[in-house]
Amino acid sequence: MKMTSLIILFLLLVFGVDICQSQQNALYIPPALTGTEFNLEVQSGTRNFYGNVATPTYGINGGWMAPTIIVNKGDSIQLNVTNNLPVRTTMHWHGMHVAAYNDGGPHQSISPSTSWNPAFKIRNNAATFWYHPHGEGQTEQQISKGLAGFFIVRDDAEAMLNLPRTYGIDDIPINVQSKAFDDLQQIAIVSHMDTAIFVNGTLQPFFNAPAQVIRLRLLNSSSLRSFNIGLSNNQSFYQIGTDGGLLNAPIELSRIALSTGERAEILVDFTGMTGQSVFLKSYSSELPHGIYGAPTIGNQTDSIHDYNMNYLNGTDFNLLEFTIEQQTTSPVNSIPTSLVPFVPFNQDSVTVYRRFEFGTLRVLDFDSPGLAEGPFGINDENFDMDVINEIIHINDTEQWTLINNTLIAHPFHIHDIQFNVVEKGGLPPSASETGWKDVVLVMPGDSVKFITRFETFVNDTVPYMYHCHLLHHEDDGMMGSFLVIDTTLSTGVSFPPEIAFHAYPNPVTSIFNIEFESELKFAEINVVNVLGHSVQRRKIANTKYLTVDAEAFSNGIYFLQVITQNATSTQTFIKQ
Repeated sequence: MKMTSLIILFLLLVFGVDICQSQQNALYIPPALTGTEFNLEVQSGTRNFYGNVATPTYGINGGWMAPTIIVNKGDSIQLNVTNNLPVRTTMHWHGMHVAAYNDGGPHQSISPSTSWNPAFKIRNNAATFWYHPHGEGQTEQQISKGLAGFFIVRDDAEAMLNLPRTYGIDDIPINVQSKAFDDLQQIAIVSHMDTAIFVNGTLQPFFNAPAQVIRLRLLNSSSLRSFNIGLSNNQSFYQIGTDGGLLNAPIELSRIALSTGERAEILVDFTGMTGQSVFLKSYSSELPHGIYGAPTIGNQTDSIHDYNMNYLNGTDFNLLEFTIEQQTTSPVNSIPTSLVPFVPFNQDSVTVYRRFEFGTLRVLDFDSPGLAEGPFGINDENFDMDVINEIIHINDTEQWTLINNTLIAHPFHIHDIQFNVVEKGGLPPSASETGWKDVVLVMPGDSVKFITRFETFVNDTVPYMYHCHLLHHEDDGMMGSFLVIDTTLSTGVSFPPEIAFHAYPNPVTSIFNIEFESELKFAEINVVNVLGHSVQRRKIANTKYLTVDAEAFSNGIYFLQVITQNATSTQTFIKQ
């Protein structure tokens, strides 16, 4: 973009925000859909965000945004998704534990003028989830144009607690998005001038809140921007839930940071504040270096183009104004002291360790990728619809280590399961990240470890996804896929009768390489110590080469096994 065009765009955005500041808008509360069958019509529309200019939008059961789906744990539900757009779409149930063919990833594409009809039992505990498109290379555009809705699960344990739960009155969905608009007032994709702040699709919103304890279901569905959420009077609030469920007990906070895709449930006590106004704000000036929305990203030679020209980066700004009114007839006026028991995965039960490194890729026209702007990949690979990156065995408990070798923070999301963060940057996670999670932010030059267990669903052909939830990064290919299989069942996949491979160097100090004589379709790598204990187990697919990390192994003799369905080969190596 030429500098003159950029200046015009900047002025238009500032002008648009100023107009909205002079006229506030009542917060839109998405309609709630309840029951066990849900009809979702994906369609086009228009909205006049700036003056009388019509901006093209997308919506579900309307031309802008999406309704809230509310279900109960144990329900068996049917979702009928009809695509009335002129382009393909998908619909992913973010955070939900469903079979791979119901997950709504890029492999479940919905063509124009067709329907997709997933049906599944609700197995998740009470929590705030969401749903959105997840098509190959189309996620950012379709979410930004309005396709994002809440998916709320309730259960018996949550129902026993004295919590606000009157939807839209004291139990309020808060979907925060930043968007960029071009000089034609169309929603811009792959633009860092995301200076328009929406809550539930509303610019400059206000909400008439009762003077009692209210529950905010926070969701960040932005393309890139993280928010550091707090209240303008700096009063405390209480976090009661993470991505995948309620906590043991409320956590008193004054700030909570949410990267894209993350959710949190908080309680705010407005008792005795009738007639006052309080703003929900993002204190972005306090975000650490490297997070999109913080004061700085990268360094003097490698940063995001025009990042400092976006006046929201590194500043504090309002999200939503609460005007506090009289209590409801049945108010909640206290914060509970305890919530639901939280039992994390047992680290001693981990049998498989996986390592994922975030880095830059040299693809297409990018001869010199940037560590702050990309393009990025995972384990030096770009997403390929026809490639399975990881093979996982049903009922395995695994530890995943995420290593960020770039200059920007990446929110990592995995489909199908919830996980426990056990380490961030070598330290235990903060209290607000100790619950069930499906998105975790990995800081530049840092690492994260989490534990999870793969249960219930197997499929040897339809994969789940893992990826960065910065939507531009995801669409550019910072994503991989995995199968969950059961080797006690016949997979119909043929294996070579013999396994010929060479492992080097031997002895090994930190990493060693495995080279196979022919490409393996499915195999398992098992490293066993002299006591017969497995110290690392890994599934592979469609590969001739593999690198194994032996950094954490104690010095000694190990046996490297390569196992397929009908053959096993073993070599000995020494760690020194």
